[in-house]
Amino acid sequence: MKFEREASALDRRSAVAALLDQRGDLLVVSGLGSPSYDVFAAGDHDGNFYLWGAMGGAAMMGLGLALAQPDRPVAVITGDGEQLMALGALATIGTTAAGNLSIIVLDNGEYGETGGQPSHTAHGVDLCAIARAAGFASSMSIADARDMPALGAAIRQASGGPRFVRLAIRPGSASKTLPPRDGVFLKTRFRASLELAVT
Repeated sequence: MKFEREASALDRRSAVAALLDQRGDLLVVSGLGSPSYDVFAAGDHDGNFYLWGAMGGAAMMGLGLALAQPDRPVAVITGDGEQLMALGALATIGTTAAGNLSIIVLDNGEYGETGGQPSHTAHGVDLCAIARAAGFASSMSIADARDMPALGAAIRQASGGPRFVRLAIRPGSASKTLPPRDGVFLKTRFRASLELAVT
């Protein structure tokens, strides 16, 4: 069964920029590839941790960060392909009840990093339903830009989660805007932003 894409699907760059507008003390983990390019394009920030590898690891990295920093809101911004690779992570997140964690999936129904092949969500896999079944406090799908300010405000809260949000975005990729790729630099900068010892 082919999944019908929403007619009002979002522009990925505009959606991420709106999500991170007035971000305050929000910490962000971005999944590899296009989500990291989108987060960087919205404005580089010491509280951004860009993943350059470890496909499937973004959600669990965000969970670890949320548990270690319970007073700070944490958002994972990743793609449908990466989250499909880590469905088990949703069950783990649901059982931890990390109230400060939001998982935001940019769903264009494609594996953008490998040529745009249809992903499982293009064939009807419902990530929101999976998150609900896994025990997330809330799970929603958004395809209207008018909903972005309210979503941005929600993910800046350190309570009420874990939240799962599917952003229905248009197929295709935006131009690459490459964030720093030096893993040691990213780790050191991120730790410094948390006022942790830099080793």
